[in-house]
Amino acid sequence: MAPPSRKKEATGRGVERAGGKQAAEQSSGTEDLLATGLCLPRMETPRVLWALLLLLLSSSEVKSTTVPGKEEPRNPCQSLLNKPDPSDLYYLNDTSQCFAECRQAGSSYFCAPGNLERHWLHYESYLVENSLETVDRPFVKSLVQNISIDTSEDLLFSLKPCQIPRQVMKDEDKPSDRVRLPKSFFGSLPGNRSMVRLAITVLKIGSGNIFKGPRLLQEEDGSVLNNHVVGLSVGQAPVTGLSDPLEIVFSHQHYPPNMTLTCMFWDVTQGPTGDWASRGCSTQLGAKQTVCSCNHLTFFALLLRPILDRATVEVLTRISQAGCGVSMIFLIFAIILYIALRLSLQRFKSEDAPKIHVSLSSSLFLLNLTFLVSMGSGLQGSSATCWARGAVFHYCLLCTFTWMGLEAFHLYLLSIRVFNTYFSHYFLKLSLAGWGLPALVVIGTGSANSYGLYAIRDQENRTSLELCWFQNESALYATVHGYFFITFLFGAVVLALVAWKIFTLSSATAGKERGQKWKAVLTVLGLSSLVGMTWGLAILTPLGPSTIYIFAFFNSLQGVFIFCWFTILYFPSWSTTSSSGTTARLDQAHSVSHE
Repeated sequence: MAPPSRKKEATGRGVERAGGKQAAEQSSGTEDLLATGLCLPRMETPRVLWALLLLLLSSSEVKSTTVPGKEEPRNPCQSLLNKPDPSDLYYLNDTSQCFAECRQAGSSYFCAPGNLERHWLHYESYLVENSLETVDRPFVKSLVQNISIDTSEDLLFSLKPCQIPRQVMKDEDKPSDRVRLPKSFFGSLPGNRSMVRLAITVLKIGSGNIFKGPRLLQEEDGSVLNNHVVGLSVGQAPVTGLSDPLEIVFSHQHYPPNMTLTCMFWDVTQGPTGDWASRGCSTQLGAKQTVCSCNHLTFFALLLRPILDRATVEVLTRISQAGCGVSMIFLIFAIILYIALRLSLQRFKSEDAPKIHVSLSSSLFLLNLTFLVSMGSGLQGSSATCWARGAVFHYCLLCTFTWMGLEAFHLYLLSIRVFNTYFSHYFLKLSLAGWGLPALVVIGTGSANSYGLYAIRDQENRTSLELCWFQNESALYATVHGYFFITFLFGAVVLALVAWKIFTLSSATAGKERGQKWKAVLTVLGLSSLVGMTWGLAILTPLGPSTIYIFAFFNSLQGVFIFCWFTILYFPSWSTTSSSGTTARLDQAHSVSHE
């Protein structure tokens, strides 16, 4: 007995043969339907239906990822890979959509910063060469204006980020953000033309990596001020070497003291897509405005950068560590020399000046030691450990400042007051002040819970440095900056008076002895190391990295200078011939008066 499916097929074929010509005309269509298995019932039909159902479901899942019933939408960033195309009706809309999606540090290929940077390099040329007059998008504001090359006055345009750039007339107030184009600028452009088409663009680049470049990415803490970039263009022809530079004024709030502002332009010759450079631009810093003067046209920005980059910080740290290590060795030599002289010479037991020098050497040795320990251990340990390290470092620093002030006080008694300088238990009182006063300050500061983790942050609130120091900046300014200012000012005044006396004496005896001026200079330099004049170089550090190098070098070697002065002043074979013999005799006389 044949299977039902075979009977059905046989019946179907019988119907075809009995149908005559009409059936013959329809045979081809029927065979096609039979081939699909949908027209006539068969045993395999359920399997085919399940297979087709699965096929339809899988195709519907693929379509569900796109808009149903529509073609896959165009990628808005695709058109940005090439130069702007005026015939592309979607161009400006694509630009807006792509930039909005990618300026938050997108990770796709189309959102690569290099692609977007290449695009914006041609954007203003696109505006100049086409009939667009303004562009008003959330992220970009552009003005394109025809300017006569025969203009008789400088042109001023506003650059407010929230408004389209516009020309500012004479009777209007100058906006805080603006660009000034000198009248000679248009006449110096190449080519014979009566009109120039100028494009001014204010671009908001966002917080991603667009227009950051290798320079800012390596510095980490650097950024484009307010994330705004200003572009100027007159077409495809580059404009460089202007005799009268253009001026761009950027307004800003007070920036952190460890940061600086620098006028930069986007240099396409650096790297694959360009980088920030300062060639041809000068910076005039102000409290609330900075003026950038540049002799060419391109994209400009005001970069907020750390005064010290990472490489400079590492070099300065090594210089300071090496200098502190050398100073500690020489300070130990000075203390050993004092002990040897005290054991061998009777007068050293009664003299106060050597004791003051050794106390200063001891406090400076402890300060260098705590500095090296802090730099080597980092932020290891608990919060209580960090609190203790901050307190110890603060105490050693204040002891050093105090003993430098006491050195100045002792010098004042020796060289300026001279008479009526008797004090009972003189060195004991100095010791109580030198070691006790800093302890009181530290106890008061610690009771106010002022020590802890200290973080230095940039304008975007990113941490650039953390250390165990002060967590209360008001306490830092009062107990460190203020304390140092008082002791340094007192020492500077005393040193100036003593130097005046020394040089007056050397000029009076210049005819009797040779080399008195050089001896006077060496004496003043030796005394300056005792009263801490090398610390005063910190005032000059805002001038730039060069002054910071000078401060780190000379201040870290203060212990070496103290040892040299101590050796020249008190070594038996040198004391009678040195330039400091007068000071040594004053030391002796003053010490005897205190017995």
